[in-house]
Amino acid sequence: MNLPNKLTVSRFILTAAFLVVFFTALRYHETIALVLFCAASLTDYFDGMIARRDKLITNFGILMDPLADKILVCSAFIAFVDRGWIPAWMAVIVVARELAITGLRLVAASKNLVLAAEGFGKHKTISQIVVIIAALVKSSYSEWGAVGRAIFGWELFGSPWVNWFTTLSLWVAVVLTFVSGAIYLWRNRQIYLQDM
Repeated sequence: MNLPNKLTVSRFILTAAFLVVFFTALRYHETIALVLFCAASLTDYFDGMIARRDKLITNFGILMDPLADKILVCSAFIAFVDRGWIPAWMAVIVVARELAITGLRLVAASKNLVLAAEGFGKHKTISQIVVIIAALVKSSYSEWGAVGRAIFGWELFGSPWVNWFTTLSLWVAVVLTFVSGAIYLWRNRQIYLQDM
């Protein structure tokens, strides 16, 4: 197994560890969950970069890398619904979009077509990662003492700025998720309309 594929597999393991820690009552569990999520997100960046740079692209990586990304992001959004951090309908949009695009890619693959990622999709992924990190920081920065409060706790409109940033980034992520999914399904509609 090459290094990019090892990083992809590690993302599955880090996702499981993130969820276990997130739902435990350990001291600083949200801070630890933040570190695990950031580590998993970094593996996403490095596995693709290394695979392209060293020409280590494999069928395993083509299939499992996007799947690992979707499981990581969807797991976090669903976990946040359980905590009451985000409304369920927002998580439904995220999960439904990921399932729909995965389904479309499977239909395309059955016709020997490969659907490349688009710019909107990449921006969507970045926005989702940003909001997940922001929500974890919002919940845990008070545990970091004076430094955490100094960086993330200063007030804007009567509330710590990280609260406003998290809310804004959540809306941006949900809108980008919906719009990117709709555009992707529309641009590739001939693939599934042929079978209807």
